Amino acid sequence: MLDQQAPIGEPALARALREWMLNETYQERFIDNIFVELCERLNLAAVPVARATLHFRINNPQWLGARIEWLPGLREARITTFEYGTEQSPVFLSSPMFELTAGAEEVRQNLLVDNPARPYPLFEELRNEGLTDYVAWPLQHTLQKRHVVTFATAESDGFSDHDIAVLRGLVPILALVSEVRIKNALARTLLQTYVGPHASEEILAGATTRGSGVTLSAAVLIFDIRGFTAITNAWPRDDVIELLNAYFDAIAEPIDRNGGEILKFMGDGLLAVFPLEKKDALANTFQAVLEARFALSSLNDRNTALGRPSVECGVGVHVGDVMYGNIGSKRRLDFTVIGPAVNIASRLESLTKTVHHPVLFSEDFVSMAHIEQFVENLGAYELRGVDEPMKVFALR
Repeated sequence: MLDQQAPIGEPALARALREWMLNETYQERFIDNIFVELCERLNLAAVPVARATLHFRINNPQWLGARIEWLPGLREARITTFEYGTEQSPVFLSSPMFELTAGAEEVRQNLLVDNPARPYPLFEELRNEGLTDYVAWPLQHTLQKRHVVTFATAESDGFSDHDIAVLRGLVPILALVSEVRIKNALARTLLQTYVGPHASEEILAGATTRGSGVTLSAAVLIFDIRGFTAITNAWPRDDVIELLNAYFDAIAEPIDRNGGEILKFMGDGLLAVFPLEKKDALANTFQAVLEARFALSSLNDRNTALGRPSVECGVGVHVGDVMYGNIGSKRRLDFTVIGPAVNIASRLESLTKTVHHPVLFSEDFVSMAHIEQFVENLGAYELRGVDEPMKVFALR
């Protein structure tokens, strides 16, 4: 049923599409899927959209924002991400996006006219693609966040007044529907950024009470950078942060690539797990350690060439059951792992300082991962908090 409270003169099509977006898309998690179906419905209703885009700014640690683009015949939207700094680029500053994010309420352009009042390069590109008319509006989100939606047509006469009225009537509800999805995506992105993908899914599924968690069988890795205190005392703050981030990239990317999950950064170290429920988790753990060692060596070579100090890491690797869940105070929780397996990995990492091997494995990990040919037995060592001496293995 159409909304009886719709503004006088609003096209019935706009009301119908608004009702659809409000009442029938609530189970769709992704705004790009809703946008594709919206554009298809517009064409079925004889609103001749030949290109449509959504432009969002999102606080992702790797990129500033994204463009969602729909073209006729596409079953899925094209999504392009933009790096930080794009908003200062000549391309952005000479575009409708800049005009709209700066405060304009509408940008409309007949693409067939020569020497348009707005000589944006985008308009020439669209004209060369056979498009004839372009319109864009800001999508107003809360906290004064402005995003953008655009539509273009290839009709010889451009969009009709009715077409524009329909499209304009969709903007407020599209802003509402998109904000819900964008904030959901932002919440998921931020959780993945700060607690990791597995922990973020647990939290979003409701694991938010203190003590909630599961027992997880996993390989546990603890990395710690050696000699970093001396660097922090001697170097400017920004240089220290830049160097630390470069070393964390060298360590973290192999972990991510091989299916591990970094649970936390601890000063100049990190804690990561490889759940054994994943196929080849132990082999992937070992591969991640090897790749991280190679990446650190390459980074040290580059830093040495620049006159910077090289930095080494101590690595402890063990396997066992850990408690995986929420730990902390009533108002401040940490989703992490604890248990004897974590303690042993930590003791092995500390032992690297004594035995002068950068990577140490427990006997349990070596036997379960079947890597005997790649390691050497250093003998049994007493580890703090462990009742019996443990056999310790290093890379050959």
